[in-house]
Amino acid sequence: MNVVLESSVGGAEAVAEEASLAALLRCCVREVAGPRGQVWPADPYLLLRLAGSLLRVPTSGGLALRFDGPAERLEGGSWRPLSLDTLVGLVETELTGHDLAEGEPGGGVLARTAPGGRNEEFAGQVAGSRAAISAMLRERAGTAPPEDPWLASEQALVFGHPFHPSPKARGGSGWLRYAPEAHAAFPLRLLAVRDDLLAAEGDTGAIDGLGDAPAGYTLLPAHPWQLELLKAELAAPLADGRLADLGYGPGLAVPTSSVRTVYEPRIGKCLKFSVDVRITNCVRKNAWYELAAAVELSGRLEPVFADLAARFPATRWLPEPGYRSASLGTRLLEGLGVIVRSSPWEVTGPGVTPLLAGALAAPGGTVPADGMPGAAGPVDGVRAAAMEAFAREPLRWWGAYVELVAPPVLDAYFRHGVVLEPHLQNVLVGVDAEGMPAEAVFRDLEGTKLVAGRHDLASLPDPVSRSTTYDATRGWNRVVYCLMVNHLPEIAATVAGSAAPHARDELLRELWADARARVAAYAGGSGRPMPLSDLLAGMPLPAKANLTTRWSRSADRDAGYVPVANPFAGAAGAPA
Repeated sequence: MNVVLESSVGGAEAVAEEASLAALLRCCVREVAGPRGQVWPADPYLLLRLAGSLLRVPTSGGLALRFDGPAERLEGGSWRPLSLDTLVGLVETELTGHDLAEGEPGGGVLARTAPGGRNEEFAGQVAGSRAAISAMLRERAGTAPPEDPWLASEQALVFGHPFHPSPKARGGSGWLRYAPEAHAAFPLRLLAVRDDLLAAEGDTGAIDGLGDAPAGYTLLPAHPWQLELLKAELAAPLADGRLADLGYGPGLAVPTSSVRTVYEPRIGKCLKFSVDVRITNCVRKNAWYELAAAVELSGRLEPVFADLAARFPATRWLPEPGYRSASLGTRLLEGLGVIVRSSPWEVTGPGVTPLLAGALAAPGGTVPADGMPGAAGPVDGVRAAAMEAFAREPLRWWGAYVELVAPPVLDAYFRHGVVLEPHLQNVLVGVDAEGMPAEAVFRDLEGTKLVAGRHDLASLPDPVSRSTTYDATRGWNRVVYCLMVNHLPEIAATVAGSAAPHARDELLRELWADARARVAAYAGGSGRPMPLSDLLAGMPLPAKANLTTRWSRSADRDAGYVPVANPFAGAAGAPA
């Protein structure tokens, strides 16, 4: 089942082209052609019309929209290969003259207006993402993945979000030496901040295990990429002694899938840094109120997760108990801020190995001969065992997986008013020696929110309160998008892809019938709240509109949603 991507320059470019084309085409189906009624099934193909051109691609996987062969365009009565540059041109033609209306959660985001709504950055972002993927593939070919299977899974997401027009777009320069997808590992820079200028909350004692600070100073680790970006701002405080540069630490930190969060094996902790560059949609900076919110949420979530673990014993989470920075103005307070996060090895049980859910689901850029979705690099033994387990017993594996992930997320929302963000990069699945799902680990408090009106936040500064809350509708849309659009469909497509081609559609239907029965069982024991009844009845789901968000140059927090088919609709007649 192992898939090794080609390492030659030409091979890397071809794989990057294919993966980039697939990601943009999925966006077109979901956000542009689909809402306008310009998509038709014609087994084994999906047909769509874009800017007057008819396109086709063989598909499987249901909502995950896996492509089983090359995409083509009808030209002069013949089907010809579709290139990424051609597709970008069609997207620009289609969207020019279509400005974006304010998106409502669960609703469409496109509205026809007068011509002129161009985005001169879009083509460059798509091309930049393709170039980044190619560079990552070439770099990976000459390096080995981490020996730790969890870290290997963190560094496996070469192709990124399958429904993003530029999933590996990355600002700045010199990023490759810090890229997890390139199997990077590097020493942190160690600063020391004068004690009277230390900004900190919560428990940050683990940081002191990285080195020794001079008397009157406190240790402050820094991401070396961020220090390059802040070089001008750091010159004065380094010169006058407010900060001291202690040089590079002696060990190697390993970047995880988010790029700016690293695992530091010397202290057994993850450290989440600011990196002032745009990665996909957002500039990855720890705003001052996000630093405070992480500590605040960790305290509030401790009893919540204790209750979830009592009800669902395989539930785990990664607290973020403290942060450090320097009180040197907002720019450096945020730019030097580092959040301490527990590592999954601290919370998983004996014999359980954590793996990033996104690595298990990664569709890859190719469809190899064995029929398994392509993996973004060499597959370690633990991940291979998981793949072999679901190929051997797909319904048992899937049922165990759904039970681990779905009920705790739903219970957090309905019983506790907590919005977890269970997308594929925020969930780690602990597998046992046989590759069966045994535990679920939830992480990243930046996306975790409290439902407004269900928590007393009066003591918090307004920016911190706003950054930690969603209203009930927005919170539910985020939960159901992450769980039912971003996460479970990708895992289901991967599991179904382990079957023989003629059996995949039927297996996919069985998987969703099983998932629906499990969610219905949870709903029955929770008073059948209306949002869950609607979900089980097959109402359309809100899918985040990444293409139109990039086209409109909107902030990620302002992204709209488009309605997509609910995979429970096909199983709506199943017993509840």
